[in-house]
Amino acid sequence: MLNALEVFTTVVFGVMVGVEFSVAFVINRILDALPGDSGQLGRAHGGRMLGAVMPVWYIASLVLVVVWAVAGRHRHGTGLAVAAGVLLLVSVIMSVLLLVPINNRGKTWTPENRPEDWKEQTNRWDRLHHVRVAVLIAAFALLVAALA
Repeated sequence: MLNALEVFTTVVFGVMVGVEFSVAFVINRILDALPGDSGQLGRAHGGRMLGAVMPVWYIASLVLVVVWAVAGRHRHGTGLAVAAGVLLLVSVIMSVLLLVPINNRGKTWTPENRPEDWKEQTNRWDRLHHVRVAVLIAAFALLVAALA
């Protein structure tokens, strides 16, 4: 049963990391290359859509990692799972304190109501998101190593 939990957790968390990586290095680059206001409108829509889904995914992933660490506390690799959980928690805290406030503003922007510094705010979100993705990749690597 623990093996199934470990695999399920790794898949759920791994797909989430893939989505975040894709947003950082594929989707946002595509949106930024669109003409006119299309990119900003696409980012606003993505902020609304992913802003609704990602909190649930992050918390579910964190809960799964905690359950894995508790259930497997006497097994080899549990320390790595705990370290992965700590990094995932860091990414959640970072999200709530730094990224969500920018996203909450950006998801309401239209070409008519966006602030003058909207590009600077978008660039700040991108930089912070890149750091978050790096933290998530490190956590995922630790989780995979815990399986070995």
